[in-house]
Amino acid sequence: MAADEALAEAVDAGASPPVLRLYRWQPLCLSLGFSQPFEVADAIYCAENGIDIVRRPTGGRAVLHDVELTYAVAARLAVDPFPADLQACYRAVCLALIAGLRQLGVVAELAGEPESGHVRPTEAIPCFLGPAAGEVVVQGRKLIGSAMRKIGNSFLQHGSLLENWDSDLQAGCLGLPDGAALRAAVITLRDLMGSVPGSDSIASALANGFCERFGVTFKSSKLTAQEHARAMLLARERYGHERWTVRRDASLQ
Repeated sequence: MAADEALAEAVDAGASPPVLRLYRWQPLCLSLGFSQPFEVADAIYCAENGIDIVRRPTGGRAVLHDVELTYAVAARLAVDPFPADLQACYRAVCLALIAGLRQLGVVAELAGEPESGHVRPTEAIPCFLGPAAGEVVVQGRKLIGSAMRKIGNSFLQHGSLLENWDSDLQAGCLGLPDGAALRAAVITLRDLMGSVPGSDSIASALANGFCERFGVTFKSSKLTAQEHARAMLLARERYGHERWTVRRDASLQ
């Protein structure tokens, strides 16, 4: 989370070009949306099962980062290829993800408005229980859950592509009795493809989807020294500190 924010800050400052970051989590981690109370997590269960807890800089509901690939996009608003409107940017990124999935043979689409209304982010319900409008779904079931935040004149959008999913583990992280009610709401690459492609294949397909959608090319890179230093500060003073994770104190600048 610290690296995502550091990258977005660098992009907004003009010190870095737009960036697509693809990564995994070690150890397993439950990420809470910015507005969620810490109490939606079962901290004892997470500790007993070796699962970290972190609070995202973006909104939405809790996500268990387990067998999945996380993406992050940071770019300037109103600078080609992105419009000035946040929701339009969100949709554009999701359409690029759909283009990438198509390269894997997975036909996905954007979700419409949910018929049952919206779930408040303060509820102890996982992100993947129901798709919000514009999210990536297959057969009405969520495959990628995403969240966004405006940073200066730029945006940070990140989300999780489910390769496989342990619904009982997700339920346990939130103090729910079991994952039976959750499983029907999600779909995974394993469900759709019978097996999970290699990490490099998935990452390449997603990157190619962005290239196809936006007419861009990517250059592999690492955090700059300045980005790395900022990420380490954010990790220590914000994302790794209980005043942020538990109390949502965003006072660090």
